[in-house]
Amino acid sequence: MDTLKLERFTSLDLGLPIWDRIFTIAPLVAIGTKEGDGYDMAPKHMAMPMGWDHYFGFVCTPKHGTYQNIKSNGRFTVSFPKPDQIVFTSLSASPRLEDISKSKGTLSTLPLVQAVTMDAPLLRDAYLYLECELYKIIDGFNENSLITGTIKAAHAHNDYLRVFEKDEREQLQKNPLLAYIAPNRYAKIGETYTFPFPKDFKK
Repeated sequence: MDTLKLERFTSLDLGLPIWDRIFTIAPLVAIGTKEGDGYDMAPKHMAMPMGWDHYFGFVCTPKHGTYQNIKSNGRFTVSFPKPDQIVFTSLSASPRLEDISKSKGTLSTLPLVQAVTMDAPLLRDAYLYLECELYKIIDGFNENSLITGTIKAAHAHNDYLRVFEKDEREQLQKNPLLAYIAPNRYAKIGETYTFPFPKDFKK
């Protein structure tokens, strides 16, 4: 095997965050939590299923209300927004004000609904909802932590359900997905292709 030739590459300085130097694709979700007498919602893009079973995780920091709320209450929701909900998703990142709670401030302007199995908010009209109980928090990624939850309930919009009789390409053209292009862009994904798995490939 040949060694990588660096003529067309730049070796990145590991003294700085490399993720600010290159574009990467990520999901974009909104995490909902109970906060005191109100609620909190925050967008996260370092988020994913934790394997093939019913676990979900995302990166957060103890400095954020989301982390402290989940540590205190042991529950959180996950809303997967549609592309036309990008502004609402972005607004959920608005900072707290000293004299007013985020629940009474920013969140009062967002279209929210109540989760089915727990006291936590969901972003109205998203295409997928997860209601999770805290599984474990793994601290120590410098100032960041991995928060994982067990999925106790899941609700998918009918237009986004995978159905054998539907053409998947056409379905996603009509119902595109929202992707975050880190560090500061987003995309509406409607054009997709069948992945060329090797013959007899299994999970």
